[in-house]
Amino acid sequence: MTVHSHISTEELEEIILLVRKQYGYDFGDYARASLQRRVIRCMQKAGCLTAYELKYQLTNDSRFFTWFIESLTVNVTEMFRDPAFYKELRNNVLPKLASYPTIKIWHAGCSTGEEVFSMAILLHEVGLLNRARLYATDLNPANLERARQGIVPLQNMKEYTSNYIQSGGIRDFSSYYTARYDNAIIHKEYRKNLVFATHNLATDQVFNEFQLVCCRNVLIYFNRTLQNRVMTLFSNSLSPLGYLALGMKESLLFSEARHQFDVVSPAVRIYRSKT
Repeated sequence: MTVHSHISTEELEEIILLVRKQYGYDFGDYARASLQRRVIRCMQKAGCLTAYELKYQLTNDSRFFTWFIESLTVNVTEMFRDPAFYKELRNNVLPKLASYPTIKIWHAGCSTGEEVFSMAILLHEVGLLNRARLYATDLNPANLERARQGIVPLQNMKEYTSNYIQSGGIRDFSSYYTARYDNAIIHKEYRKNLVFATHNLATDQVFNEFQLVCCRNVLIYFNRTLQNRVMTLFSNSLSPLGYLALGMKESLLFSEARHQFDVVSPAVRIYRSKT
């Protein structure tokens, strides 16, 4: 039986306020249309017909709240998503980063880790993984736990293999993982230099200096105010002449930080700090 849930604009604001006051998660600057769709989807899964039912559950059941946040913050991700982006990294960005004794890369909004694993494999193939440290952060603890275990759905590996080949991969892609029941487990040797941690782009601050920041297909869920805040955070997190990578539908064009970057590859949204 299909549950037909509904939430008004005013009720959505009440949910945002409740979540911020009671649990400290701030969705105030998330794009409303996208957030409303996600909240309604969560309500349907939970069998909540009204905003009142949702607020009651959020207020009185901490386990429900944990599930709600986990469901609300799951983003679509793929290994070697947008192969042209990884080909550009392989051919033109990583050779520049090779001059650093230690290469620090931040994957902000890493979801379940597929793009982080892709970066690790790419670094391995160009001989840089042993002196790289990849920091992968997300708001969703369940995403991070899955990523720590290196778990990828096996049913997706055919598509990911195609992405890998198109990106310029030079090995048999199946050599990077072990199939186990319905999952593929990325080999530990490609996860040894990965650090997973909770980080909230809406409220948290700079925590290191990076040569490359990747935040792909995350900013599309934020409004302009939060996008500008996050871009300032990334700018302050980059080393001099560090690189920034955004999603294919994202751009610096209307960002307050656009003057701080040069465009390296407009087709795949790679930028470089001017200072």
